[in-house]
Formats: sequence, structure tokens, C-alpha cells
Amino acid sequence: MSYKYLFLIVFLTISCQQYKAEKNDTTQPKKPVSIKKETKITELEKKMIEQGLVNLQTLDSTIMVELKYSTTDNFVKTDVYGDLTRAYMQKKPAEMLVESNTYLKEMYPDYCLLVYDSARPLSVQTILWNILDSIPPAKREDFVTSPSKVSIHNYGSAVDLTIFDLKTQKPLDMGTKYDFFGDLAYPKFETKMLKEGKLTEQQIQNRLILRIIMEKSGYMPIESEWWHFNAISRIQAKAKYQVIL
Repeated sequence: MSYKYLFLIVFLTISCQQYKAEKNDTTQPKKPVSIKKETKITELEKKMIEQGLVNLQTLDSTIMVELKYSTTDNFVKTDVYGDLTRAYMQKKPAEMLVESNTYLKEMYPDYCLLVYDSARPLSVQTILWNILDSIPPAKREDFVTSPSKVSIHNYGSAVDLTIFDLKTQKPLDMGTKYDFFGDLAYPKFETKMLKEGKLTEQQIQNRLILRIIMEKSGYMPIESEWWHFNAISRIQAKAKYQVIL
């Protein structure tokens, strides 16, 4: 047998072994993608579509999506979305997000938005709330909005996201992971964290890029999470939209 055919057999054997290992490895996180392949629409998605919500990637296929609550890579270490892997929002907030992504690409052609969470059913909000039942309700509000108050996510008008670098194939360094609960995640403490050496100028600059392009389309940041933006206020959302159940 020639060396050429021997090499081919070895290569194919290794490739098959790697494929089997990756296929059987359920611990690997679901990777962000530019647009999902056509898969069956889940019952939850049907309900959201009936309420007028739209799949973000049908408006802009360059927006990337990695729903963190459809993985175990989140603060409750639990997959609470199951088969839901596509990001939905009310039409107007979705169009605003497309504008932000367009602004971003105009400024930095190698960057795009990466969505971690968008429309969130109240049933999931309740699950998140109940998982943290060992924490007193007043303190629990630091981590997740009480279902009784209803989050702007539950109206399909809030989004959690970051910036993805297409060159490095990684999200930009924002100084903390998504869903980090502490002063380092607070935009209002960034100057203090910089002086204390806990955040770098580059990390803060990355956050500023995100805030600039989001605010340019009308989104509003909050004081406690660099990744969270509201398209409208809770009062406006309640008056305009139905709660996603």
C-alpha cells in the first residue's frame, strides 16, 4: 500500500473519531451563529409570532444569536428555554436593533451584534425567580425581576447583548461575563473600577461602543448591567404590548 493511501486512511479514521466525540459531547455550549437553519417552529415561537413578535435574524441575518438561557452557561446553570434558539422581539424594538447593528458595522466593519437574550416568556421569568428561592425576595431583585412586576423582557422590548469580533471569532472583552452580578458590571461604577485597576481602558471603550450604537437607535442602557438595553420604559411596554406568557 502506498504512503498516499495509508495517509488517507489515517486521516479519515481520525476525522471520524473527532466527529463522534463532538457529536456525543453534550457539555459543549451552543455556538453563536449568523442565522439559524430552518428548523421546526416551537409552540413558544408560534405564540410569540401570534403576538406580533419577529425573529431578529429575518430582519438582519448578520445579527448573531446565542440565547444563554437555552444553554447552561448562565447564572442559574440551567437550560430554561429548551428548544428555543432563535431571538424574538416586538417589531419596532427589532427594527431599532437592526439600526444599531448597521451603525456598528459602519463604524467597525468586522464587528456585529451578538444577542444573549431578548423576548422572554413570563413563565420562564417565574422559573428563574423560583430557582433563586434561597435568596430573600428583596435581594433576589438584584438578579432577576419579580414575575409580579413583569420584566421589559416579558414584553419583548428589552435585549441583552454584546459585540462580536468576526476577525477573532470572539466577543469583545467587556470586563465581565454576561450575567455577572457585582460592581464590575455596573456602567455607573466604570470610572471607579478603572481607577482601582479592576477594569481597563479598552474594556470600558468596548462598552462605550456598545452603548453609543444602541443609544443612537433609541435604546436605553441601565445602571447595573452593561449588556442590558430597553427599547421603551416598562410603563410604555405595558400600555403597548401584551405580556408573553
